[in-house]
Amino acid sequence: MTLMLVVLSSCSDFLNQKPQTAFTQEEVFADLDKIEPLILGMYTSWRNSKKDRDGFIVMLGTDESQQGTQQVTSDADQGGLDKYDGFLAPSNKALEHQWELRWPIISTASSTIYALKANKQDPARRDILLGDASFIRAALSFDAAQYWGEIPVVDVDKLNEYGTARQPLSIVYAEIISDLEVAIEHLPDTQSDKRRATKTAAQAMLGKVYLYAQEESGLRDYAKAKEQFEAVISSGQHSLVANYADLWDPNKPNPSESIYSFQFAPYPDQNQIQWQMGTRSVTNAKPYCYFGGYDLMMPTMYGYQMVADGGVWEDGDLRRDESIRFNFQYEGVDYGPVLYPDELDPHVKKYEDIRGDGVYSFYYSGKNVFYLRYSDILLCYAETLNETGNTGDAVTQVNKVRARAWGGALPADKEWSTGMSQADFRTKILDERMRELCFEGWRRMDLNRYGKLVELVSARNHWASESGTIDDHHKVYPIPRQEIINNPDIEPTDQNPGYTNQ
Repeated sequence: MTLMLVVLSSCSDFLNQKPQTAFTQEEVFADLDKIEPLILGMYTSWRNSKKDRDGFIVMLGTDESQQGTQQVTSDADQGGLDKYDGFLAPSNKALEHQWELRWPIISTASSTIYALKANKQDPARRDILLGDASFIRAALSFDAAQYWGEIPVVDVDKLNEYGTARQPLSIVYAEIISDLEVAIEHLPDTQSDKRRATKTAAQAMLGKVYLYAQEESGLRDYAKAKEQFEAVISSGQHSLVANYADLWDPNKPNPSESIYSFQFAPYPDQNQIQWQMGTRSVTNAKPYCYFGGYDLMMPTMYGYQMVADGGVWEDGDLRRDESIRFNFQYEGVDYGPVLYPDELDPHVKKYEDIRGDGVYSFYYSGKNVFYLRYSDILLCYAETLNETGNTGDAVTQVNKVRARAWGGALPADKEWSTGMSQADFRTKILDERMRELCFEGWRRMDLNRYGKLVELVSARNHWASESGTIDDHHKVYPIPRQEIINNPDIEPTDQNPGYTNQ
């Protein structure tokens, strides 16, 4: 479904002051009991966009992760995400699906925001729901802007002005910031229903928007980002867990470090993520082996090797073995590859759900998935300190995160020096973010905002290096061909530079 059809189907009831229905807009949305399930449905739809391979397609093609051989050779469109070849084009079905996943949720959120502004019932409850809808629209719009650059702004109040055309990044990010300011104003400090966002989630998100906004938007602002991160830190709502391994224990969901997580459970509410992350080599192991799967997203060599071998990992860093699986022996048996040797290369471990071991297929795994995590905010905060002239304090924040990685006591030779230069900090923080947050969805965005996507991916991603075709225009994805064909507000000439409309 194209964006124009999504917007019209979701918003048409609200475009006219006198809609041609049995009820006016005010009557339809007078009862908040009808709106709240809609809000929860949006949260669920957003969560479901993270299921199976859907949540990880956009994580491919970095210097951190890449596809296994069977995956990259079995589907040319999907393979293009790592190879950056001619299949990474507007006709790419994998990317078209990613585009289409987001717009129905954004559009529904926009319609709901419009309706809530007119609702007069129980202002306090209404405002919380407005905060929910604003947070959802902002988060998904931010996501889309990071991947595709200029995007449509779906706002019912401004549909006559904007239509469904792509808007300059200055407008896109101004709308995202406005939504998050509304969310911060109205969302509560805590939520008993963990599916729903809190005030600190909105503050963390706004900080990341100011930090990640493309420079051409004119809205990247380290001082404003710093202010939002400080608000999260000073709220007292979140803290680092003492043991990094506990973050990945499915029996310890929603720890103090979780600012916002997508809520899952084993069958019937599973996410199928392990189905894609694990190794094919143990798929026929009996009983069910919880770390089986089909090699969709695997660490690059840089992403799993030690520094001494040309990789990212330092001696003694406990995060390595909690993030990456190196051992594929199951119940005393060494299983060989089924199709390709790289099935025994290191695999992503963070999404393994041991609750299913010997009980049910790894398809039914259902661990929660972190979206905003406190350690990420500390590292982002450190960046803002460095960029605003306080590198010494920035180093102190990073060392807090690193101390946990060494069991709580950071060896002297692993402490970052508070005397390092601003430039050195910028270089080192990219690797530190990979070590702490690998396979959690931030790497492509990090590489882009540092202008390192082409340089580091071409050197470290096996498939991109072999293809040799990645270049600067790949920092954003192409607008899908079907969107251009069917959306009268997006012309072929509106395509992102470097892509033909094929």
